[in-house]
Amino acid sequence: MANLANKLRNLKLRKNRVRAKVSGTALRPRLTVTISHKHVSAQLIDDASAKTLVAASTVGTKQTGTITEQAASIGTDIAKKAKTAKIKSVVFDRNGRQYAGRLSALADAARAEGLEF
Repeated sequence: MANLANKLRNLKLRKNRVRAKVSGTALRPRLTVTISHKHVSAQLIDDASAKTLVAASTVGTKQTGTITEQAASIGTDIAKKAKTAKIKSVVFDRNGRQYAGRLSALADAARAEGLEF
């Protein structure tokens, strides 16, 4: 139990360290990614007005494949929605996670669709 408490404490510290440096504006919103064991979600957030501009998630969809494949499809989906909202560049918030695997698959797919970060 103490090991789990340490992991959660370290995750919270990493998350706060990233958020202290990353902030979104109306011109360049923050792309935050949340990855759980079952689902992947991404949001474009304007921190100045505290509003979510665009969101995409696997919750409620019938996507098949691995979580990495689902993350890549969410990356393309969020980039398409951002393009329709006339958003070209974002600030990437990795949410305390290591930039590898599922997170990098989402980011690469979003970059492939034309989102700049």
